[in-house]
Amino acid sequence: MTKHDVAEMPPDDDIAPDARIGSVPTPASLIPALDRTAVLLDIDGTLLDFAPTPREVWVPPKLATTLKQLHERTGGALALVSGRSLNDIDLIFAPEVFPAIGGHGAEMRLQPDSEAVAAHAPPLDKELKRRLAAIAKLSPGILLEDKGYSLALHYRLAPAAEKAIYEAVSLIRAELPNAPIEVLPGKSVCEIKHSGFTKATGVLELMTHEPFKGRRPFFIGDDVTDETVFAIMPEYDGLAFSVGRRAAGIAGHFDGPGDVRAFLARLLDDDRDVNLS
Repeated sequence: MTKHDVAEMPPDDDIAPDARIGSVPTPASLIPALDRTAVLLDIDGTLLDFAPTPREVWVPPKLATTLKQLHERTGGALALVSGRSLNDIDLIFAPEVFPAIGGHGAEMRLQPDSEAVAAHAPPLDKELKRRLAAIAKLSPGILLEDKGYSLALHYRLAPAAEKAIYEAVSLIRAELPNAPIEVLPGKSVCEIKHSGFTKATGVLELMTHEPFKGRRPFFIGDDVTDETVFAIMPEYDGLAFSVGRRAAGIAGHFDGPGDVRAFLARLLDDDRDVNLS
C-alpha cells in the first residue's frame, strides 16, 4: 500500500473484492475508464500546497503535465473548480489553460480556447467592497484579494486577527441585513461573495455541456466551500474525495496535495495499462 492511495472507502458493490487491500482500493478500481469520466479538481489545498500568500503558490511541472494528459485522455472532460477567478487560474497555470469554474461558480469556461460563459452573479457592490476592504487595516499581514465576484481577507500572515475579521464582517452584515451576500470561512481566509451561486451550481451547469454531459464525475476538494460539490456527486453516480480531513459524504480522503498529485499520475498509468491489456 502506497502513501497516495485513497483511505476510508466504504463498501461498494461496483468494486471487485480482489481490488481491495484492506479497506484501501487501488485507483483503477475506483475510477471508470477515463473516456467515461469527468475529472473535477479544486486547486488551493487540493492540487497545490498552501503558500504564505495566494500569489506565491507553485505549480510543480509534473502536475501541469499530468493535467494536460488527463485533459487529453478524458476527451476534454477535465475542469478546475476554484474560488479563484478564471484570470487568476490562468496566471497560476500559465502557459497552460484548462476548462474551469471560477469565482465559486460565478464564471465558467468549457474549453481552453473558449470564452467564459454562464456568469451567475454580478460583481459585489462597490460600496460594500469598500467597507469590507477596510477590514484589512485591522492588522498588518491581512491581505486583501478582490476577485470581482467576491472579496477575500487572507490572514495566514496574521492568524491572531481571525476573530477581529469575522466580528467586523458580522457587524457589516448586521448593518446591511438585506445585502445578498454570503460569508465563506476557509483555511486562513474569510471570503464574502454574492449569494445564490456556489461551486455546486457551477458544476451542475458544467455537467449539462459536452464533453462532461453523461459522464461519471469525481471531484477532489479540501475546504468547506467544496462540500456543496461533495453533496451533489450522488446525482451523477459520482465520487467525492476530501484532502486533509474527512468530510461528510465522501468516498475517501487524501492526506495532502502531494498525495493527490501522485494519485492523478497513477490514475493515468492505470488507465493506460487497462487500454493496453
